[in-house]
Amino acid sequence: MAEFPHLSRRGFLTRTAAVGGALTVSGFLAACSKTDAGGSGGETGLAKLKKQGYVKVAYANEAPYGYKEDGKLKGEAPTLHAAIFKALGVPELRPTFTEFDGLIPGLQAGKYDVISAGMAITPERCENALFSEPEFISPTAMLVKKGNPKKLTDLASAKASGATLGVMSGAVEKSYVEGAGISGGKIKSLQKQQDGADAVKTGRVDAFVLTGISLRWLVKNNPGLEVVAPFVPELDGKKQYSPGGAVFRKGSEELRDAFNKELKKITSDEAEFVRLLKPYGFGASEVPPANLRTATLCKA
Repeated sequence: MAEFPHLSRRGFLTRTAAVGGALTVSGFLAACSKTDAGGSGGETGLAKLKKQGYVKVAYANEAPYGYKEDGKLKGEAPTLHAAIFKALGVPELRPTFTEFDGLIPGLQAGKYDVISAGMAITPERCENALFSEPEFISPTAMLVKKGNPKKLTDLASAKASGATLGVMSGAVEKSYVEGAGISGGKIKSLQKQQDGADAVKTGRVDAFVLTGISLRWLVKNNPGLEVVAPFVPELDGKKQYSPGGAVFRKGSEELRDAFNKELKKITSDEAEFVRLLKPYGFGASEVPPANLRTATLCKA
């Protein structure tokens, strides 16, 4: 069994490869088997799931991606995956909580069938598991005071206005801010998301830079603040999409491919995507581009 690096979601986001230009690399991640794992009596993985009526999914209790509230499994990934598996004839998700760093090792060990945690697609992770096509992207946004006093729209406008920006310590957004030519004296590192909100409230920073998904979730509990329209930053001329997807064991190509067919129906229908995921802070800006492919992300 391959050993998976002990890295958090945020740590991986700092290492997510840039993807830009023509995203047209053909083919998909090489697989170790063409037969779904988990089959018995000649049944493929999907046939087995349909027969038993449920799929075992793992979540990391991380809002808004996958978490439990009042005993119910909620979030972007479980909501999207429930719709997809229902369309595939598997009406129930049976959840297992796993710490984020243990998600892929647990999948490899056969503890569950799918990771439903909004996991970022990276080359390192592709070596250990199969990813669906992107189910969302994570454009960057800025948290500002109500009314957006400096009229910030993106990093270029922040640089032009001389704004001071807050970023999460160790997170990828710092590299985006620096890449936009904003000087170190105008960048403040903060330890937690709430620290970013507090820094905006007190005027320590003019804006807190993070994904629009996370900021829309954060603003719910921070009146007096608002989130500017998300944008896709560039680093060394390449767009930074930070996409996430469902994760399957290697050998589960048939199940993953069936999942992808239903996923495409949703990501190709902006209204349906937003209907399903708006409660968790996802909107039209999080719909993945049609030409953003996992094969490319795995090789980046």
